[in-house]
Amino acid sequence: MIAIDTNVLLRYLLEDDAEQFEKAVRLISGQQKVLVTDVALVETIWTLRGKKYQLKKSELLTVIQSLFKEPNIRFEDSQTVWLALSDYRNAKPVKGKEADFADALIVNKSKLVANKENMPFNGSFTFDLAAQTLPGTKAPI
Repeated sequence: MIAIDTNVLLRYLLEDDAEQFEKAVRLISGQQKVLVTDVALVETIWTLRGKKYQLKKSELLTVIQSLFKEPNIRFEDSQTVWLALSDYRNAKPVKGKEADFADALIVNKSKLVANKENMPFNGSFTFDLAAQTLPGTKAPI
């Protein structure tokens, strides 16, 4: 197994630098499985949603779904990423702001860790009103 960072994943997805795109394709379609860590995935989504690329939520959902279709790509925990994707997809806006994919991944990763530790999950606390719409999140009191 190899791992790729955010820049390699972005070049692969965006095809905006021919030389780097070809290298990224060779890595991702090579003989080894390719790990996309939670950090690299979140940074990629933040970059794609940011000022330069301004992808909409529907486009970001498509990007993440397309990564699941790549035969060599593996996530730290595919089930947790998939659950986060589902929560992100279903998140409702609050005052014009929606929860980010990172918010959904944080709460789902937290549930996973609590489960692995055989401990009850009592919530992921956040001041972010949009993130509070995600299942498992709570406002600090």
